[in-house]
Amino acid sequence: MGYYAGLDVALRSVVLCVVDGDGEIVMERALACEVSEIAECLHSFGKPIERIGFEAGTMSQTLFHGLKAAGFDVVCMEARHVSAALSAMMRKRR
Repeated sequence: MGYYAGLDVALRSVVLCVVDGDGEIVMERALACEVSEIAECLHSFGKPIERIGFEAGTMSQTLFHGLKAAGFDVVCMEARHVSAALSAMMRKRR
């Protein structure tokens, strides 16, 4: 089963959420917005993270390149595209 991480990014903090392939939340953490802290938390999860996604913003470049360098597959999404994709979904998961 695959595991996926989503980051809700602010300037100084990040809320990290890891879900399994069924969309069930398996981990949530509030962290400092530091690549090293996020990468350490994800590596300590103990299972491979298939992809990390977050919305484009002020910290996007730093997080994208830092997490890529730490060995993760990273996707940075434009807010309008995310909104359109979620609107097109028949049912949103909680």
